[in-house]
Amino acid sequence: MDILGLAAANLLSPPILFFALGLGAGLVKSDLDVPESISRYLSIYLMMAIGFKGGTALASVDALDWTMAYVMAAALAFSALAPFPAFLALRALSRLDAPTAAAVAAHYGSVSLVTFVTAVSFLEANGVPYQGYMPAVLALMEAPAILTGLYIAHRAAPETIAVGDRTAGRLNREIFTNGAIMLLMGSFVIGLLTGESGAEKLGGFLVTPFQGVLSLFLLDLGLLVARQRGNMGALTAGLLAFGVVWPLLSASAALAVAYAIGLDPGTGLLFVVLAASASYIAVPAAMRLALPQARAAIYVPLSLGVTFPFNIVAGVPLYYAAAQAVLGS
Repeated sequence: MDILGLAAANLLSPPILFFALGLGAGLVKSDLDVPESISRYLSIYLMMAIGFKGGTALASVDALDWTMAYVMAAALAFSALAPFPAFLALRALSRLDAPTAAAVAAHYGSVSLVTFVTAVSFLEANGVPYQGYMPAVLALMEAPAILTGLYIAHRAAPETIAVGDRTAGRLNREIFTNGAIMLLMGSFVIGLLTGESGAEKLGGFLVTPFQGVLSLFLLDLGLLVARQRGNMGALTAGLLAFGVVWPLLSASAALAVAYAIGLDPGTGLLFVVLAASASYIAVPAAMRLALPQARAAIYVPLSLGVTFPFNIVAGVPLYYAAAQAVLGS
């Protein structure tokens, strides 16, 4: 299937259409709403499902090779190093203050679980296999970018971060006991330990309803993006361009690494998607705590309102077409 066919298939998939429905309902100020308690349940379900399915998939592998270690090492390097060039690009393209630029850079070094889940859904809908260890790779890429972003902010403006006080301890707990990461990794380990028997017992809960739950979650996210439209006015042309161009540059670099490692197209797509995505859940929480000087009105709408829709609507099929061309059909 060519790039236009992939894009059309992605646009006409139920989860993407429900995202468009939520976005449209929010823009026309409909009273459509997903209660916060339901929204939280949907997030928990998706993290549990993707982690568990990854663990059971890995449990079915007869033997592991060095490829998994190479992918994990490359993922850690991407997350830790990507904020440095992102910070320089942001300072060149905009007049952002150093703390805000560092916070934005941290977002683009970290990852988006929902973008990853959307890519997994895309692969499964098209019958494309991928390696089961990729959810673990996702979890590895969450924290390093946060630490790098804080390091950049401290170097650029030392007065912005107090080192060694209670804030540092709270930040460490925020990063390393993050509920999303603990649930994702815990579910992965449970799937790995229970294997095929666990998949049989929980398949009716974590596998069959997955597409429906993802559709409802993206409907809620569409509404959330529409609510953020009031903050979009703070984004300059340079920042808007960064929100689209930077994921493409990151995807290109990740695709080159995937080729060097020798990944298959499905696994390569997930690696590229992780590199191209931007966090809008864990990193904002950490930045609010550690960098209160950074402007949330910049980094939240940029990652959630610009990069996230671009990636799930156009980015995933584009990245897959590139993965097919470079990594083989």
